[in-house]
Amino acid sequence: MLILSRKPDESIVIGDNIIVKIISVDRGSVKLGFQAPPNTLILRSELREAITSENKKASIGVDNHTLDSIGKHIKH
Repeated sequence: MLILSRKPDESIVIGDNIIVKIISVDRGSVKLGFQAPPNTLILRSELREAITSENKKASIGVDNHTLDSIGKHIKH
């Protein structure tokens, strides 16, 4: 892990096209601004973990009969 110190209005560049700017630091909270290509997905880690967890839950217990039934409805 790389650890950097930055002050408000300073930035960090990731690769060739992602810029992370420190917007403000206030009472233990840091506000960040991100400049990245439109197709770059930026998520908070807790949201990414929640999505992953829900996807795993959704994939458990789905049998072939259910998938075939869904597939028949989608084709029509």
